[in-house]
Amino acid sequence: MRLAPLDFDTYAREVLPRSASMWAGHRDLATYIAQTEEIARSGYGRRHFRLLGFFDGDRLVASIKRYERTIHFGEHRLRAIGIGAVFTPEEYRGRGYASAMLATLLDRSRADGIDVAYLFSGIRPQFYTAIGFAELPSRSISLRVDGLVTPRIEVQRLDDGDWPGVRRCFELGERSRPWGMVRTPLVWEWIRLRMRHGSEHPVGVQTDLVVRRGRGIAAYVLGVRAPEHDAFLLDEFGFADADAARLVPSLLRSAAGDLHRVTGWLPPDGAREHLPRAAVRKRSDATFMAAALSRSGERWLKTAATPSSADGVWSSDHI
Repeated sequence: MRLAPLDFDTYAREVLPRSASMWAGHRDLATYIAQTEEIARSGYGRRHFRLLGFFDGDRLVASIKRYERTIHFGEHRLRAIGIGAVFTPEEYRGRGYASAMLATLLDRSRADGIDVAYLFSGIRPQFYTAIGFAELPSRSISLRVDGLVTPRIEVQRLDDGDWPGVRRCFELGERSRPWGMVRTPLVWEWIRLRMRHGSEHPVGVQTDLVVRRGRGIAAYVLGVRAPEHDAFLLDEFGFADADAARLVPSLLRSAAGDLHRVTGWLPPDGAREHLPRAAVRKRSDATFMAAALSRSGERWLKTAATPSSADGVWSSDHI
Protein backbone atom coordinates (compact mmCIF):
# COMPACT_ATOMS: atom_id res chain seq x y z
CA MET A 1 0.00 0.00 0.00
CA ARG A 2 1.23 3.51 -0.76
CA LEU A 3 0.24 7.15 -0.41
CA ALA A 4 0.87 9.16 -3.56
CA PRO A 5 -0.12 12.48 -5.17
CA LEU A 6 -3.25 12.53 -7.32
CA ASP A 7 -3.49 14.75 -10.36
CA PHE A 8 -6.67 16.78 -10.51
CA ASP A 9 -8.11 14.99 -13.54
CA THR A 10 -7.90 11.63 -11.77
CA TYR A 11 -9.40 13.10 -8.59
CA ALA A 12 -12.24 14.69 -10.57
CA ARG A 13 -12.97 11.43 -12.37
CA GLU A 14 -12.51 8.90 -9.55
CA VAL A 15 -13.42 10.76 -6.36
CA LEU A 16 -15.56 13.87 -6.81
CA PRO A 17 -18.62 12.21 -8.40
CA ARG A 18 -18.73 9.79 -5.46
CA SER A 19 -18.05 12.33 -2.69
CA ALA A 20 -20.46 14.98 -4.02
CA SER A 21 -23.36 13.68 -1.93
CA MET A 22 -21.29 14.37 1.21
CA TRP A 23 -19.61 17.68 0.41
CA ALA A 24 -21.09 19.39 -2.64
CA GLY A 25 -23.91 20.92 -0.58
CA HIS A 26 -26.18 23.03 -2.77
CA ARG A 27 -23.83 22.84 -5.76
CA ASP A 28 -24.43 20.59 -8.76
CA LEU A 29 -21.67 18.17 -9.73
CA ALA A 30 -20.25 20.33 -12.53
CA THR A 31 -19.98 23.35 -10.19
CA TYR A 32 -18.50 21.22 -7.41
CA ILE A 33 -15.80 19.91 -9.76
CA ALA A 34 -15.09 23.33 -11.29
CA GLN A 35 -14.73 25.04 -7.91
CA THR A 36 -12.49 22.30 -6.53
CA GLU A 37 -10.29 22.69 -9.60
CA GLU A 38 -10.19 26.46 -9.15
CA ILE A 39 -8.86 26.01 -5.61
CA ALA A 40 -6.32 23.40 -6.72
CA ARG A 41 -5.00 25.68 -9.48
CA SER A 42 -5.05 28.90 -7.43
CA GLY A 43 -1.89 30.50 -6.05
CA TYR A 44 -2.57 28.91 -2.68
CA GLY A 45 -3.43 25.58 -4.28
CA ARG A 46 -0.23 25.36 -6.32
CA ARG A 47 1.93 26.16 -3.28
CA HIS A 48 0.13 24.72 -0.26
CA PHE A 49 -2.60 22.26 -1.28
CA ARG A 50 -2.27 18.63 -2.35
CA LEU A 51 -4.63 15.86 -3.42
CA LEU A 52 -3.41 12.47 -2.22
CA GLY A 53 -4.54 8.96 -3.01
CA PHE A 54 -4.04 5.76 -1.05
CA PHE A 55 -3.39 2.75 -3.28
CA ASP A 56 -3.60 -0.95 -2.60
CA GLY A 57 -1.65 -2.22 -5.57
CA ASP A 58 -3.15 -0.31 -8.49
CA ARG A 59 -6.50 0.28 -6.82
CA LEU A 60 -7.34 3.75 -5.46
CA VAL A 61 -8.94 2.78 -2.14
CA ALA A 62 -9.01 6.13 -0.29
CA SER A 63 -8.18 9.80 -0.79
CA ILE A 64 -7.50 12.94 1.19
CA LYS A 65 -6.83 16.68 0.85
CA ARG A 66 -3.74 18.20 2.51
CA TYR A 67 -3.53 21.92 3.29
CA GLU A 68 -0.39 23.70 4.54
CA ARG A 69 -0.79 26.40 7.18
CA THR A 70 1.33 28.09 9.85
CA ILE A 71 0.35 28.54 13.50
CA HIS A 72 1.73 31.45 15.51
CA PHE A 73 2.33 30.38 19.11
CA GLY A 74 3.99 33.02 21.28
CA GLU A 75 7.27 33.81 19.55
CA HIS A 76 7.20 30.55 17.61
CA ARG A 77 5.93 29.60 14.18
CA LEU A 78 4.71 26.02 13.86
CA ARG A 79 4.36 24.16 10.59
CA ALA A 80 0.87 22.70 10.34
CA ILE A 81 -1.06 20.58 7.89
CA GLY A 82 -4.82 20.61 7.61
CA ILE A 83 -6.57 17.39 6.60
CA GLY A 84 -9.84 17.44 4.70
CA ALA A 85 -12.16 15.27 2.61
CA VAL A 86 -11.07 11.90 4.00
CA PHE A 87 -12.93 9.57 1.63
CA THR A 88 -13.14 5.83 1.05
CA PRO A 89 -15.31 4.43 -1.77
CA GLU A 90 -18.19 2.37 -0.44
CA GLU A 91 -16.85 -0.96 -1.73
CA TYR A 92 -13.60 -0.51 0.24
CA ARG A 93 -15.05 0.65 3.55
CA GLY A 94 -14.55 -1.31 6.74
CA ARG A 95 -11.11 -2.59 5.74
CA GLY A 96 -8.99 -0.02 7.61
CA TYR A 97 -7.82 1.87 4.53
CA ALA A 98 -8.67 5.34 5.89
CA SER A 99 -6.85 4.62 9.16
CA ALA A 100 -3.80 3.32 7.29
CA MET A 101 -3.84 6.35 4.97
CA LEU A 102 -3.97 8.81 7.89
CA ALA A 103 -1.25 6.95 9.79
CA THR A 104 0.98 7.03 6.72
CA LEU A 105 0.36 10.76 6.25
CA LEU A 106 1.10 11.52 9.92
CA ASP A 107 4.30 9.47 9.88
CA ARG A 108 5.47 11.17 6.70
CA SER A 109 4.59 14.61 8.05
CA ARG A 110 6.44 13.96 11.33
CA ALA A 111 9.53 12.94 9.36
CA ASP A 112 9.23 16.10 7.25
CA GLY A 113 9.31 18.35 10.34
CA ILE A 114 5.61 19.18 10.57
CA ASP A 115 4.58 20.21 14.10
CA VAL A 116 0.79 19.84 14.03
CA ALA A 117 -1.88 18.08 12.01
CA TYR A 118 -5.46 19.30 12.36
CA LEU A 119 -8.89 18.71 10.91
CA PHE A 120 -12.57 19.50 11.41
CA SER A 121 -14.57 16.33 11.90
CA GLY A 122 -18.20 16.27 10.87
CA ILE A 123 -18.65 12.53 11.35
CA ARG A 124 -17.42 10.24 14.13
CA PRO A 125 -14.70 12.26 15.94
CA GLN A 126 -13.89 9.06 17.85
CA PHE A 127 -12.45 7.66 14.61
CA TYR A 128 -9.73 10.32 14.78
CA THR A 129 -9.12 10.08 18.53
CA ALA A 130 -8.32 6.40 17.98
CA ILE A 131 -5.34 7.37 15.79
CA GLY A 132 -3.97 10.12 18.02
CA PHE A 133 -6.06 13.26 17.48
CA ALA A 134 -7.33 15.29 20.44
CA GLU A 135 -10.69 17.06 20.42
CA LEU A 136 -10.35 20.83 20.98
CA PRO A 137 -13.03 23.35 22.07
CA SER A 138 -15.62 23.59 19.29
CA ARG A 139 -18.64 25.68 20.18
CA SER A 140 -21.30 27.80 18.50
CA ILE A 141 -22.85 31.06 19.65
CA SER A 142 -26.33 32.50 19.12
CA LEU A 143 -27.20 36.17 19.75
CA ARG A 144 -30.56 37.89 19.63
CA VAL A 145 -30.29 40.89 17.33
CA ASP A 146 -32.51 43.02 19.56
CA GLY A 147 -29.98 42.49 22.37
CA LEU A 148 -27.16 44.20 20.47
CA VAL A 149 -26.47 47.72 21.78
CA THR A 150 -25.71 49.65 18.63
CA PRO A 151 -24.63 53.27 18.26
CA ARG A 152 -25.61 54.94 14.99
CA ILE A 153 -22.82 54.48 12.42
CA GLU A 154 -22.38 54.47 8.66
CA VAL A 155 -21.98 50.91 7.42
CA GLN A 156 -20.95 50.05 3.85
CA ARG A 157 -20.51 46.99 1.72
CA LEU A 158 -17.00 45.60 1.56
CA ASP A 159 -15.43 46.05 -1.88
CA ASP A 160 -12.21 44.75 -3.43
CA GLY A 161 -10.24 47.80 -2.38
CA ASP A 162 -11.06 47.16 1.29
CA TRP A 163 -9.22 43.86 1.63
CA PRO A 164 -5.84 45.35 2.64
CA GLY A 165 -7.65 47.14 5.49
CA VAL A 166 -9.46 43.94 6.46
CA ARG A 167 -6.13 42.12 6.57
CA ARG A 168 -4.62 44.83 8.77
CA CYS A 169 -7.52 44.62 11.23
CA PHE A 170 -7.15 40.85 11.37
CA GLU A 171 -3.41 41.05 12.02
CA LEU A 172 -3.86 43.63 14.77
CA GLY A 173 -6.32 41.31 16.50
CA GLU A 174 -3.94 38.37 16.26
CA ARG A 175 -1.22 40.20 18.20
CA SER A 176 -3.09 39.83 21.48
CA ARG A 177 -3.85 36.13 21.07
CA PRO A 178 -1.77 33.31 22.59
CA TRP A 179 -1.98 31.44 19.29
CA GLY A 180 -3.78 31.49 15.96
CA MET A 181 -3.60 30.69 12.27
CA VAL A 182 -1.24 32.88 10.24
CA ARG A 183 -2.76 34.34 7.08
CA THR A 184 -0.40 35.07 4.23
CA PRO A 185 -1.64 36.80 1.06
CA LEU A 186 -2.13 33.36 -0.49
CA VAL A 187 -4.25 32.22 2.45
CA TRP A 188 -6.40 35.34 2.08
CA GLU A 189 -6.77 34.49 -1.62
CA TRP A 190 -7.98 31.01 -0.66
CA ILE A 191 -10.49 32.38 1.88
CA ARG A 192 -11.88 34.89 -0.61
CA LEU A 193 -12.17 32.20 -3.28
CA ARG A 194 -14.19 29.96 -0.98
CA MET A 195 -16.42 32.89 -0.01
CA ARG A 196 -17.09 33.54 -3.68
CA HIS A 197 -17.89 29.86 -4.20
CA GLY A 198 -20.33 29.87 -1.29
CA SER A 199 -19.05 26.42 -0.41
CA GLU A 200 -19.24 26.83 3.39
CA HIS A 201 -22.92 27.74 3.64
CA PRO A 202 -25.60 25.73 1.81
CA VAL A 203 -28.06 28.65 1.96
CA GLY A 204 -27.89 32.42 2.22
CA VAL A 205 -26.30 35.44 0.57
CA GLN A 206 -22.75 36.61 1.29
CA THR A 207 -23.01 39.86 3.25
CA ASP A 208 -19.67 41.49 4.13
CA LEU A 209 -19.72 44.94 5.72
CA VAL A 210 -17.17 47.52 6.83
CA VAL A 211 -16.97 50.77 8.73
CA ARG A 212 -14.47 53.07 7.04
CA ARG A 213 -12.23 55.54 8.82
CA GLY A 214 -10.71 57.96 6.34
CA ARG A 215 -9.04 55.80 3.73
CA GLY A 216 -8.78 52.81 6.06
CA ILE A 217 -11.05 50.23 7.66
CA ALA A 218 -12.06 50.65 11.29
CA ALA A 219 -13.99 47.36 11.54
CA TYR A 220 -15.37 44.60 9.34
CA VAL A 221 -17.68 41.60 9.48
CA LEU A 222 -17.86 38.61 7.10
CA GLY A 223 -20.79 36.24 6.86
CA VAL A 224 -24.00 35.18 5.17
CA ARG A 225 -27.59 36.38 5.54
CA ALA A 226 -29.78 33.28 5.69
CA PRO A 227 -33.51 34.12 5.82
CA GLU A 228 -34.16 30.38 5.77
CA HIS A 229 -32.69 30.26 9.28
CA ASP A 230 -33.83 33.76 10.29
CA ALA A 231 -30.18 34.47 11.04
CA PHE A 232 -26.96 36.12 9.96
CA LEU A 233 -24.31 33.37 9.86
CA LEU A 234 -21.14 34.98 11.19
CA ASP A 235 -17.78 33.85 9.77
CA GLU A 236 -15.52 36.44 11.43
CA PHE A 237 -15.07 40.07 12.40
CA GLY A 238 -12.15 42.35 13.15
CA PHE A 239 -11.34 45.89 14.22
CA ALA A 240 -8.44 48.33 14.21
CA ASP A 241 -8.44 49.38 17.88
CA ALA A 242 -10.51 49.48 21.08
CA ASP A 243 -12.70 52.33 19.81
CA ALA A 244 -13.43 50.42 16.60
CA ALA A 245 -14.25 47.27 18.60
CA ARG A 246 -17.32 49.05 19.98
CA LEU A 247 -18.65 49.22 16.41
CA VAL A 248 -18.88 45.44 16.00
CA PRO A 249 -22.42 45.09 17.45
CA SER A 250 -23.63 47.75 15.01
CA LEU A 251 -22.01 45.90 12.12
CA LEU A 252 -23.68 42.67 13.18
CA ARG A 253 -27.06 44.33 13.54
CA SER A 254 -26.72 45.88 10.07
CA ALA A 255 -25.68 42.54 8.59
CA ALA A 256 -28.69 40.81 10.14
CA GLY A 257 -31.14 43.47 8.97
CA ASP A 258 -34.67 42.22 9.64
CA LEU A 259 -33.44 38.79 10.77
CA HIS A 260 -33.67 37.95 14.45
CA ARG A 261 -30.44 36.14 15.28
CA VAL A 262 -26.70 36.16 14.71
CA THR A 263 -25.17 32.68 14.86
CA GLY A 264 -21.77 31.18 14.16
CA TRP A 265 -18.69 29.63 15.71
CA LEU A 266 -17.68 31.00 19.10
CA PRO A 267 -15.04 33.66 18.28
CA PRO A 268 -11.43 33.37 19.47
CA ASP A 269 -9.72 35.25 22.30
CA GLY A 270 -9.54 38.98 21.66
CA ALA A 271 -12.87 38.97 19.83
CA ARG A 272 -15.28 37.00 22.02
CA GLU A 273 -15.20 39.65 24.78
CA HIS A 274 -16.60 42.27 22.40
CA LEU A 275 -19.90 40.42 22.07
CA PRO A 276 -22.64 40.41 24.71
CA ARG A 277 -23.61 37.34 26.70
CA ALA A 278 -25.22 34.73 24.48
CA ALA A 279 -26.28 31.12 24.20
CA VAL A 280 -23.21 28.93 23.71
CA ARG A 281 -23.23 25.20 22.99
CA LYS A 282 -20.97 22.51 21.67
CA ARG A 283 -21.07 22.16 17.90
CA SER A 284 -22.52 18.97 16.51
CA ASP A 285 -20.34 19.20 13.41
CA ALA A 286 -16.94 20.60 12.36
CA THR A 287 -15.31 19.45 15.60
CA PHE A 288 -11.80 20.94 15.73
CA MET A 289 -9.21 18.19 16.31
CA ALA A 290 -5.41 18.15 16.29
CA ALA A 291 -2.45 15.80 16.67
CA ALA A 292 0.97 16.94 17.86
CA LEU A 293 3.85 15.72 15.69
CA SER A 294 6.74 17.42 17.52
CA ARG A 295 7.59 18.67 21.00
CA SER A 296 6.66 22.21 19.95
CA GLY A 297 3.39 20.80 18.70
CA GLU A 298 2.82 19.11 22.05
CA ARG A 299 3.28 22.42 23.90
CA TRP A 300 0.86 24.13 21.51
CA LEU A 301 -1.72 21.35 21.86
CA LYS A 302 -1.65 21.65 25.65
CA THR A 303 -2.42 25.38 25.34
CA ALA A 304 -5.07 24.89 22.64
CA ALA A 305 -6.87 22.25 24.71
CA THR A 306 -6.99 24.38 27.88
CA PRO A 307 -10.61 25.31 28.72
CA SER A 308 -11.40 28.92 27.84
CA SER A 309 -14.37 31.21 27.30
CA ALA A 310 -13.34 31.49 23.64
CA ASP A 311 -12.51 29.02 20.87
CA GLY A 312 -9.31 28.77 18.83
CA VAL A 313 -10.18 29.51 15.21
CA TRP A 314 -12.61 31.43 13.04
CA SER A 315 -14.95 29.46 10.81
CA SER A 316 -13.19 31.16 7.87
CA ASP A 317 -10.31 28.76 8.52
CA HIS A 318 -12.50 25.70 8.13
CA ILE A 319 -11.32 23.07 5.64
